[in-house]
Amino acid sequence: MNNPAETPRLRLRIVFADGSWMGPGKADLLEGIARTGSIAAAGREMGMSYKRAWQLVEAMNAIFREPLVLRSRGGAKGGGATVTEAGQSVLAAYRGVVKAAGRAGAGHLAALEDMLSDIASGK
Repeated sequence: MNNPAETPRLRLRIVFADGSWMGPGKADLLEGIARTGSIAAAGREMGMSYKRAWQLVEAMNAIFREPLVLRSRGGAKGGGATVTEAGQSVLAAYRGVVKAAGRAGAGHLAALEDMLSDIASGK
């Protein structure tokens, strides 16, 4: 398993007291919206419908005190979406938790990887 794409990776979902959560999909969606300026475009990049992407944005906006994404309606110039300062902060905090957990668990992940069967050789 020398290919980085084949090494184990940590996917972390943070579940809050009320049952709401922040995970890798929502974080990736926020990054996509920040990059494209569009909920629809970010969703398409991830292979999800606009409806699903919008549902995730609404869920994120409801979880936190301040909205993470602001949407502007279409018109002559078309619509768009912006990740707010709060959204950038939430994204940075989430990515920080994942990075810290990865560092803290690196030895355990390596141990798990060492115990994997070699599917190609049928071992």
